[in-house]
Amino acid sequence: MTEIVLPSHANALGTIFGGVVMGWIDISAAIAAQRYARSPVVTVSIDYLHFIVPIKVGYTVVVKAQISYVGRTSMEIEVNVQAENSITGETHPATKAYLTFVAVDEKGAPKQVPPFIPKTAEDKARRLKAEKRRKERLKIFHG
Repeated sequence: MTEIVLPSHANALGTIFGGVVMGWIDISAAIAAQRYARSPVVTVSIDYLHFIVPIKVGYTVVVKAQISYVGRTSMEIEVNVQAENSITGETHPATKAYLTFVAVDEKGAPKQVPPFIPKTAEDKARRLKAEKRRKERLKIFHG
């Protein structure tokens, strides 16, 4: 997803409201999860959200979402947000987040998703880190 930061997105400092970025992150992650599951999905949690640098009005924002872990019905999506000064071409990481989604059927009940088979070493490393986050998340939610 690519967006431009407009004045209507900005706070009094001339940088984007965090909530606007969060909305873009949720939409991008939902699309990635839905494409993978081939099913409607619902957001279960945002487990980590880090605003690395502020993004100024006029900058281009590129939001990239990818699968990092798949369980029986749930998926963790890693989202990276890049800020780009389209005049100079300079880019930098701006925000990072991990979101969990569950695939649902037409009644809203959890639905099984296909297994995720990492293809690259990077995918395998991403999945291992996601498995650790999942264990921590389950400890928090289930004691």
